[in-house]
Amino acid sequence: MQTFQKLLAILALVTLALPVPSSAQGIGIGIGISIHVAPPALPVYVQPELPGPGLIWTPGYWAYGEDDYFWVPGTWIAAPTPGYLWTPGYWGFAGGAYGWHGGYWGAHVGFYGGVNYGFGYGGAGFAGGEWRGGVFAYNRSVANVGTVVAVNNTYTRTVVVNNTTIENHASFNGGTGGTTAQPTEAEKAAASEPHVQPTAEQASHEKTALANPQQKASVNGGKPAVAATPKAGQFSGKGVVTASKAGAPYKATNTAGKTDRPATATSNKSSPVNSNKPAASTNKPATATSTSKPATATNKPATSTSKPATASNKPATASNKPAPQKKSASKPPAKPAGNPKSGSKPNKE
Repeated sequence: MQTFQKLLAILALVTLALPVPSSAQGIGIGIGISIHVAPPALPVYVQPELPGPGLIWTPGYWAYGEDDYFWVPGTWIAAPTPGYLWTPGYWGFAGGAYGWHGGYWGAHVGFYGGVNYGFGYGGAGFAGGEWRGGVFAYNRSVANVGTVVAVNNTYTRTVVVNNTTIENHASFNGGTGGTTAQPTEAEKAAASEPHVQPTAEQASHEKTALANPQQKASVNGGKPAVAATPKAGQFSGKGVVTASKAGAPYKATNTAGKTDRPATATSNKSSPVNSNKPAASTNKPATATSTSKPATATNKPATSTSKPATASNKPATASNKPAPQKKSASKPPAKPAGNPKSGSKPNKE
């Protein structure tokens, strides 16, 4: 009996270690996050040289965490399975908010919002390379194969992207200033195929970006210090690329507006992003609650509300003329009602 239970435990561990396939398009890092402020434009940068054969380029993107957008550098990644290609994640505007549709690996490239990430990802499909007999071949007209590593599996094929202009750096689909692309039949078919979520290496790469203050949009103004890296997690040293400029003039965003995310998306958000919201909201209820107001309000109203309050309250307890002395401690309860307004203004933003 004990042997049988051990076998079951081993099988359970093996199952957890396997990649998780999914036919849903929104699988990936940051799935389900929804923000009310548009992400910055895609920055301008060059692709670092291919560090070794067999790797596939995964473009950089704006992710969201700790109340701010932060740039996750583009990098070369090994596919989890030979024959699989990367479909980048993208931000899509719907219902008054920008939702994140995570990237995934699959046999075909699916819809990624028509966002022109460059380097083979011109808004639809991937022209940077292809699988040939279990080996990945690179399109030299798009991929920066370089000279550091000798790559025999290469070819040259001209790529024409109709929406590639110096002004076109939209990082999201839909809404004002976003792309207007809609999924094609082929992309819809790809969305129904088995998918594999981002690899552990990709997840770690994003976390490293989040931990680097220089990657935050509010700090770099849409021009990240590390725009692309030759290897995942490598944020310094040879081959690391800095953005040459922001894709468009950066517009500082209101933190309160960004943190006001839809209730439907809160369950999927990462705890770091959500942890700051409650703090702000918990303080407001406290000021709005009539039971706690007196305590906090007694200090402020003391100077302005003491006189009026005594006039209205004295009649009620005519025998207690000394009330004026108590005013500073308890009379303000009626006036504090005006105080909450100053504390609740953020909610209206």
